[in-house]
Amino acid sequence: MSKQALLVQGGWDGHQPDLVAARFADVLKAAGFETTISDTLDAFADLEHLESLDLIVPIWTMGTIEGSLAKNVVNAVANGTGLAGCHGGMCDAFRDNVEWQFMTGGNWVSHPGGDTVTYPVTPTADAGELMEDIPEFQVTSEQYYLHVDPAVHVLATTPFPQAEWFHSPNGPVDMPVAWAKRWGAGRVYYNSLGHHADIFDIPEALDMMTRGLLWAAEGFSLARNQGLTRAAFDSSAKMF
Repeated sequence: MSKQALLVQGGWDGHQPDLVAARFADVLKAAGFETTISDTLDAFADLEHLESLDLIVPIWTMGTIEGSLAKNVVNAVANGTGLAGCHGGMCDAFRDNVEWQFMTGGNWVSHPGGDTVTYPVTPTADAGELMEDIPEFQVTSEQYYLHVDPAVHVLATTPFPQAEWFHSPNGPVDMPVAWAKRWGAGRVYYNSLGHHADIFDIPEALDMMTRGLLWAAEGFSLARNQGLTRAAFDSSAKMF
């Protein structure tokens, strides 16, 4: 049976969600996936269906989501379904939903200098297979400043400040560009590149994203083989 991926695109048109969705769908199809692209958040309404998927790819910036729909994604990923996305389409998707932010590993707060900043993307020393043989490369685009979960496994970083602003007096920091993390039985991958779809014309950027999509999806079969579900991690204590 082919692996199954659901891509949900929408929100702010400036991030070209339709073009990004098409680009990622092509990547997944080339890897043997059956893909579905939806332009409505109602695609998250059926928890049983979400839990049957290998991968969910949110491509939805600055939207609002009903709590029940977000909870379905949270539960499906905790049950083993992979989650992978980029830029504002995943970590600026739903600013008012803190559980979404907890699951994804971070949230966007600024991009000093706008979309014309040239900056390096540098693999971390312990990134492992997700960045193996990908060299440091340059990007001219938005450089995301993010508030990041300290538990994520950072795969690549970029130095701030490149553009001077109110954050500059704090001195230089290495900001995560890409990371991986676990959410219950599921795998989560995020890449802050992707302001426009053509960023993935850069071979290194496309390679990063391809590996992230496939890595997140692989977690589904691994969880099933190990008999892992969200029940192993669930708690009756109040979380939110």
